Amino acid sequence: MQILESIGLALQAIWSNKLRSLMTVLGNIVAVTSIVAVVSLIQGMNAMVSNAIVSEASADAFTIQRFGIMRSDDDRERQQRNPLVTIAEADAIRRFSPAIGSVMAQAQQRASVSYHQQVLDTVEIQGVTSEYLNFATFNAERGRMMSAIEVDRNRPVALLGTDVAARLFGEVNPLDKIIQIRGTHFRVVGVSAKKGGIFGNSLDAFVVIPLGVHEKLFGARQSLALLIKPSTPALLPVAMDDATAALRVKRHLKAREVDNFGIFTSDTLLDLYHQATNGIFAVLVGVVALSLVVGGIVIMNIMLMVVTERTREIGLRKALGARRARVLMQFVIEAVLLAAFGGAIGVALGYCAAFLGQFLNFPAQVPLWAVALGIGVSCGVGLAAGIYPAWRASRLDPAVALRDE
Repeated sequence: MQILESIGLALQAIWSNKLRSLMTVLGNIVAVTSIVAVVSLIQGMNAMVSNAIVSEASADAFTIQRFGIMRSDDDRERQQRNPLVTIAEADAIRRFSPAIGSVMAQAQQRASVSYHQQVLDTVEIQGVTSEYLNFATFNAERGRMMSAIEVDRNRPVALLGTDVAARLFGEVNPLDKIIQIRGTHFRVVGVSAKKGGIFGNSLDAFVVIPLGVHEKLFGARQSLALLIKPSTPALLPVAMDDATAALRVKRHLKAREVDNFGIFTSDTLLDLYHQATNGIFAVLVGVVALSLVVGGIVIMNIMLMVVTERTREIGLRKALGARRARVLMQFVIEAVLLAAFGGAIGVALGYCAAFLGQFLNFPAQVPLWAVALGIGVSCGVGLAAGIYPAWRASRLDPAVALRDE
């Protein structure tokens, strides 16, 4: 009951000085708004990158490439001597173990793509083997996929990303239309489902063609990426070990020699991303959170001024029997409520900032824990800032306070 009465008195005091109360918590409002907005941006960016990585590197598969993770200049110099990944190595891996279900070889180059007078520069041209049909990263929203026979026989057919289809054909149906890549004609058989983008770069600006045709356009002397899928998802670790062993045997590597190739899963790429960004994000949130300290100092200064202004009120209450703890609780509650109001306004503005980011196609997600964090930290700052002024108020001598003018 005493707490409810104290809350009522605190609300009355805050309402009677609305402008001063707003200016008091302005620092908290700015700090909480910034924290919610920054956390929303970080969460949205993490979700966007995770979706992009899983979309490009399937969660139930792994990739072998010429280069692995480079953590130093020595790694970079050593890996420059790595041999190219070849189709013969893909065959060796495919035959090595029953745990390996599918092995797809893929090559990527950039070139211009045209349809009549419409020309797109630097489109990603992906050459694939027929096993690409076994990987969920490839699909056709319109039309169909290239058949295994078309790919194996190097037919001039193509599967377009949605951005390429939209920019080349506009409202025209692209199916069965003829496009040109480096002077070679390709018939469009399908359009892939939209994947989205990352950091302003579209994931849908690509054309998929048979690997044999790709090698005719760009030359056979290029390193391939091998996408490998286990026979069952549970055998992913076994398949990775078997693929590593198969490639080491094919390349005649000795037991003490390190792998001269890179092997990646979606988890590997996500770990690299988090290692690169977690420290930056932590510093960013920490810098933003420093403004809460400033907000706390402002609240403390205003509460000290409030204690001075209400000296006679405090003296009268203590003369009528109010205990020190009651006075202490009164001013602590007032400080916490002030900070809580600032936190609530900050959360609302943070939500608005996140919504604006989504409206501008910028990734932003507001998790519930960010809301709880913003209000909780704001209340904590109010509590810490209100304790000393409340203690000063509770220590006032009633006789001295009543003589105050």
